Amino acid sequence: MRVAVQIAQELADYDVVRRAASEAEALGVDAIFNWDHFFPLGKDRAGKHFECWTMLGAWAESTGRAEIGAMVSCVSYRNPDLLADMARTVDHISGGRLILGIGAGFRDWEATEYGYEFGTPAQRVREMGEALRRIESRLARLNPPPTRRIPILVAADGPRALRLAARHADIWHTFADGESLSRKSRQLDDFCRELGRDPAEIERSSFVEGDPWEVGPELLRRGIGMVTVIVYGPEYDFGELRRWLAWRDERTT
Repeated sequence: MRVAVQIAQELADYDVVRRAASEAEALGVDAIFNWDHFFPLGKDRAGKHFECWTMLGAWAESTGRAEIGAMVSCVSYRNPDLLADMARTVDHISGGRLILGIGAGFRDWEATEYGYEFGTPAQRVREMGEALRRIESRLARLNPPPTRRIPILVAADGPRALRLAARHADIWHTFADGESLSRKSRQLDDFCRELGRDPAEIERSSFVEGDPWEVGPELLRRGIGMVTVIVYGPEYDFGELRRWLAWRDERTT
């Protein structure tokens, strides 16, 4: 089980966010994520907030071991070929530590505020499929190429999006839990087999909260290989993250 943290870049000055990322890496996290939003997720839309990809370029320099990425980039916010180039660049700056997270988006008002069209869920999933194809094509043509095959994380829960994860993802991120998680994981396995792909090639990922000694074994049983603890600004309390890291380390010693 890998343990990651999502540092929500809201309600805090950037130097506080940067220190939080450095502290998380010093604690021993496997990956550090931010999120691809333009405003805080709470009710205070006017609160402090920063854009994710320029921040990832800075994290590529200010961190040195943990993988980094956005959980997840909304495909409608950036031209897919440009996004591939951005990912390749951050991959080089970080020394091969980028995870490229992709999702269809869910905040219609946020897209409208920034002038992006926001279609129906079905339209957004189709757009995600086209974006994934273009991203993979562009990554294969860039000079210089990425330092490694950049892992692609796809956030998906519906059948159409799960099929895209089966085709393109190195990591599948789900918001499901319990039996719903197991059912969706079996669906992903079935789509992989239809496509001639080994389901074991795809790491399973979810957000997590609660006592890891109670929650962790159940997640492992259901196939989760990476959990992400969310911390919010401006305090960035790492108490829960420390417990998950202690549980991870206890299992591996």
